[in-house]
Amino acid sequence: NKGVQLAQGDVIGILNSDDFYCHPQVLSKVANAFANPSVQCVYGDLQYVDPVQTNKVVRTWKAGKFKRRNFYFGWMPPHPTFFVRREVYEKVGLFNINLRSAADYELMLRILVKHEINVGYIPEVLVKMRAGGVSNASFKNRIRANQEDAMAWKLNGIKPYFFTVMLKPVRKISQFLIR
Repeated sequence: NKGVQLAQGDVIGILNSDDFYCHPQVLSKVANAFANPSVQCVYGDLQYVDPVQTNKVVRTWKAGKFKRRNFYFGWMPPHPTFFVRREVYEKVGLFNINLRSAADYELMLRILVKHEINVGYIPEVLVKMRAGGVSNASFKNRIRANQEDAMAWKLNGIKPYFFTVMLKPVRKISQFLIR
């Protein structure tokens, strides 16, 4: 939240400390997507890479074109590829820091489902992320993440299907099949 508040530009993207853009044209492509004034946020695809050998792809997160109903089936865009106009943050608020591993999920749920903000999709890998995230580090962490995911829906006053939060980790299985 401090970074979002300190940012100077009209479009804000969050890149984690060990993530990197996959090619020098990423930000130009994002800027081109925002040339359409109706687009309020943009996302793309992501590759998880080996923590040391970053040219070795471990899994690929092909997000696909946005459909609001997909959130109800465990879908979400990859957060490091998610760029948002400053005015959206001003309208919907910042990250809910009470949710540790689901703060990004909750924000995107709030932006895309609750507020139905117009989003664009760039159908290519924009970010490479080193494998080894906290929410998937152990079964205990995955349970905690699922509880926070359920809380994200509750906080936004949106009723998911009974299976919604359970599908979120299940959807990741296909990411290991796409290289």
